[in-house]
Amino acid sequence: MLKTLYRQIGEYKRASLLTPVFTACEVVLDVMIPYVTASLIDKGISAGNIQNVYLYGAIMLGMAFLSLAFGILSARFASYASTGFARNVRSAMYTNIQRFSFSDIDKYSTAGLVTRMTTDVSNLQNAFQQILRITVRAPFRLVLSIIMCLVIDARLSVIFIIALIILSFSLGYIISHVSRLFKQVYVQYDNLNQSVQENISAIRVVKAFVREEHENNKFARAAEGLYKLFTRAETLMAFNHPIMNMVVYGCIIALSWFGAHYIVSDTLTTGELTSLFTYVMAILQSLMMLSMIFVMLTQSAASGQRVAEIINEEPDIQNPPHPITSVPDGSIELDHVWFAYGSSEKQEREKADQPQDQRLTALLSSMQSAPDYALKDITLSIRPGETIGVIGGTGSGKSSMVTLISRLYDVSRGTLKVGGNDVREYDLTTLRNAVSVVLQQNVLFSGTILDNLRWGNPEATLEQCQQACRWAQADEFIDQMPDGYNTHIEQGGTNVSGGQKQRLCIARALLKDPKILVLDDSTSACDTATDAKIRHAFKTELSGMTKLIIAQRIASVKDCDRILVLDNGNMTGFDTHDNLLRTNSLYQEIYKIQTEDGGDFDAPK
Repeated sequence: MLKTLYRQIGEYKRASLLTPVFTACEVVLDVMIPYVTASLIDKGISAGNIQNVYLYGAIMLGMAFLSLAFGILSARFASYASTGFARNVRSAMYTNIQRFSFSDIDKYSTAGLVTRMTTDVSNLQNAFQQILRITVRAPFRLVLSIIMCLVIDARLSVIFIIALIILSFSLGYIISHVSRLFKQVYVQYDNLNQSVQENISAIRVVKAFVREEHENNKFARAAEGLYKLFTRAETLMAFNHPIMNMVVYGCIIALSWFGAHYIVSDTLTTGELTSLFTYVMAILQSLMMLSMIFVMLTQSAASGQRVAEIINEEPDIQNPPHPITSVPDGSIELDHVWFAYGSSEKQEREKADQPQDQRLTALLSSMQSAPDYALKDITLSIRPGETIGVIGGTGSGKSSMVTLISRLYDVSRGTLKVGGNDVREYDLTTLRNAVSVVLQQNVLFSGTILDNLRWGNPEATLEQCQQACRWAQADEFIDQMPDGYNTHIEQGGTNVSGGQKQRLCIARALLKDPKILVLDDSTSACDTATDAKIRHAFKTELSGMTKLIIAQRIASVKDCDRILVLDNGNMTGFDTHDNLLRTNSLYQEIYKIQTEDGGDFDAPK
């Protein structure tokens, strides 16, 4: 963790080094001022020597101004270094997250990643700033103050040693218990953020089903859990202050008692006793600062581990050592493909490399929780330029299969080839540029329609965008908008209908000019006539492109070259519409429900 975070200091190393230097200079001057004060009292005021009063007063004034200047410089460089460090940490996290596969995102959850990039990084930023200043200032001031006390009177220094022992045991007990609580706090933060994120992103559903009270209760439970953990942590930390006060006042009383006796016996001067009072306060303040630092570092250590985990995470899906940088054609071949979420071939190989006793443990564990395969032993071959329909009920594995083609997930077992090569042999950018996927969850970004379309091709001209929209049947509603292609789209596409959003996403995918186009139920919100126009445009204008059309309606796939029928992850048929009607019982059932009963395949019988 420390090595990972240290690398993020980067160009701010100079500021990070100058901060403790200026802090140390400030502390030296602060510690010397009470010593000069003792000379002013003893050699100036008590001796009645006005010249010494002026001399030592001027020295004290100069030291105070220098201390102020060093303090300002220390604060400035600490702020510069800590904010820069936080920027680098966020940048490193975000850059690595962009490399994450879908399985990596599933592992950490969106809410968890947001918490790590906000709350956890803010904790690290504050901790880094305190490390640069207070962790130098407090121990340095503590050590120098103790040295000065020993120089002035070694006998009275025993008081400080006793105080240090008492405080050390007290702080050690508090910190050991508080650190465990803070680790639990950040897990609870993830739950809280997840509740907020789900509610805001699905606010229309919440209001449509009048579930505000349910969501309020769910948020309240998450907030209550966070409240209880923080209360327990803060209750323990609250003991820090009264213990510190007890030790401070005990030291002052002991110092006053013994100091007075030494002054009476002429073994200690008034100025020296005054300096000792100043040093005892400096020592105890330093201990107070150290206790706060320990608590803060304990709290930020949990954040540091969570942040370093994201930065060091190696994505499940990576480029091979010598990747293929061109896709010859749009052919697709699945050879005994099995797939389960959370189970990849890489994980299977890692298990095989384990020692025998570990493999046995893993085997027993896997027997207790065997993966629920979304795809089971799928073997098929698709020629370049074919239009393939994919149909099946909810949970049959349709969407799972198409995510494997662009390698959003890796197969668990078997081989998937595109253009005659295993997808794991391709450069990821090359493969994903050749495969354009319009997923079920259509996403538009804030900006104009043109901005959204050019996600498919940043260099696309207006004419190319218009052509893609004509094929996707989006031009008709865009032309009716006051600003046409410059119409602003709200975040998430909230100012366009579901069907319009789908057509814009299809046009965006077409602008990539891919070899393979995957439409994952992407016309479900379109009316039948529009769906038919889109399919006709694909057939006449995009005949050289391999097209996979996932649909719930047979009408959307019956004109495809071949149709793949999936049922609970199994391939039950792969043939033309007419042949499937004769030979495939499941397809016959779907057809009968949709044509005769006017229902839907997933509707209850």
